[in-house]
Amino acid sequence: MTREFNTVGVVGLGTMGAGIVEVFARNGIDVVAVEISDAALERGRANLTGSTGRAVAKGKLSAEDRDALLGRVSFAVGLPALRDVDLVIEAVPEHLDLKQRIFAELDGICKPETILATNTSSLSVTEISVATHRPNQVIGIHFFNPAPVMKLVEVVRTVVTAPEVVADVEALCARLGKVDVTINDRAGFIANALLFGYLNHAVAMYESHYATREDIDAAMKLGCGLPMGPLALMDLIGLDTAYEILDTMYRRGGRDRRHAPVPLLKQMVTAGLLGRKSGRGFYTYEKPGSPVVVPDEQTPLADGAALADGARAIAKVGVVGSGTMATGIVEVFARAGYEVVSVTRGAEKSATMCETMKTSLNKGVVRGKLSEADRDAALSRVTWSASLEHLADVDLVVEAVVEELSVKKALFASLDDICKPGVVLATTTSSLPVVEVAMATQRPADVVGLHFFNPAPIMPLVEVVRTIRTSPETTATARSVCAALGKTGVVCADRAGFIVNALLFPYLNDAVRMLEASYSTADDIDHAMKLGCGYPMGPFELLDVVGLDVSLAIQRELYLELREPGFAPAPLLEHLVTAGYLGRKTGRGFRDHTHR
Repeated sequence: MTREFNTVGVVGLGTMGAGIVEVFARNGIDVVAVEISDAALERGRANLTGSTGRAVAKGKLSAEDRDALLGRVSFAVGLPALRDVDLVIEAVPEHLDLKQRIFAELDGICKPETILATNTSSLSVTEISVATHRPNQVIGIHFFNPAPVMKLVEVVRTVVTAPEVVADVEALCARLGKVDVTINDRAGFIANALLFGYLNHAVAMYESHYATREDIDAAMKLGCGLPMGPLALMDLIGLDTAYEILDTMYRRGGRDRRHAPVPLLKQMVTAGLLGRKSGRGFYTYEKPGSPVVVPDEQTPLADGAALADGARAIAKVGVVGSGTMATGIVEVFARAGYEVVSVTRGAEKSATMCETMKTSLNKGVVRGKLSEADRDAALSRVTWSASLEHLADVDLVVEAVVEELSVKKALFASLDDICKPGVVLATTTSSLPVVEVAMATQRPADVVGLHFFNPAPIMPLVEVVRTIRTSPETTATARSVCAALGKTGVVCADRAGFIVNALLFPYLNDAVRMLEASYSTADDIDHAMKLGCGYPMGPFELLDVVGLDVSLAIQRELYLELREPGFAPAPLLEHLVTAGYLGRKTGRGFRDHTHR
């Protein structure tokens, strides 16, 4: 029979602890909220009243319910106030020795049947449990920030946690309206194990001046639909907290170098740049604790990335290619007012692309996003051709042919002969080295990557990829064109994966490794990332959409260039692709799509 939790104790009333107090009190459970001193207790009380006050102001909580909620909470200094509670949740800073001391004290204070839980996000629940004489009644209950909003709870059992304790906590999570995933005690659990390798990689990009903080964050928000960019998220989490989590995961998780905190992170923590809580981290904030970013000294752009001056005038654009991406790019330029020459493999391909573009534009008219006059004007701006010679007078050429280096190099060599001096030559490659394409010409300073995302008319992001030979004027021109198209252009250096794929696919590969190790199910991992991190899709849902073969090819490119052991493709991914399990396009991937 499931036990009833009538009174719960919460130790530590920072942002997370106060949020956990609110979750229980909102659901009719009495809470004893404990801090170490009167001053800390008042700060905790202010956290709770501030959060509930904002909920009332936003209409998400009535004043009567807020008063009832606060009436269920009693505040106290010191652990002895918890002697009669049914469950204690500890939410103090991520220091193992501190948590062990608290659990040892709780063991002597609380009644024998009380469950002792830690909200740790990375430390070993087992190591915390052995500080007590009741390790079978110790469990991890990891809420996500902000606890009143985020639906996920990771329930972490140790090898000695009693099954009935796990069952009771799972039932409690359901009572709280949370979705729980139950997992074993491993560094980072699910969400942080997948999240923090990605965050650390983003910091490394920034540290090396590979891209600016704004461009890294914009790329992941616009290219992947994430609620926040990685550097802004680090500021929200707290750089000191992030450092402790990464350090713990590195030491406990097999010393994977991807979890070794980037040196810049340690330097910023030492300098007191902790993120929002200190008023400055990767960004500068209006005041400590404020989410409002204020202007500060901008990070110096990487070499060759000057953006403000020197952009060339672009009036006429050539697009080479016959596929979906090429069609979308033609539409994007034509709708933005550019004259476009579309070069395909023949009249039949041109006719097909023209019809596809008409269909897309007509949908825009039906949805009210485009007038009939605008549609007709866009169509009139396009000249369809089967000859590269018609690109002799354009100002910009965008190549969107098959992802084969030999094909692209041959094309660019031809464009070098045909196009007039000063023309910007752009490749839409998503994975090949732009510099190799550039060096097929006699004008590498004029060659740049313009990586559009599919579908090009809808996706707001373009990665502007500069090689070590790309001139500042070419980079400036590319970003200026992106702005004219209504796109956000993010500038990065010419490395495998650019920004989005370089950060996204190692995360997906890590998820496959987690499944391969039988740590959790694909469904629970997807739930963890969607509900715990606010991702629009779980990693396995996304892998099936992208295609396992495409994912494997990109991961191989990253591994071959960076030679980082942590980037080696997961064997399970290799095996599934070999067996023909490619995702939605074949009906089978990590899930069966044949009946959907």
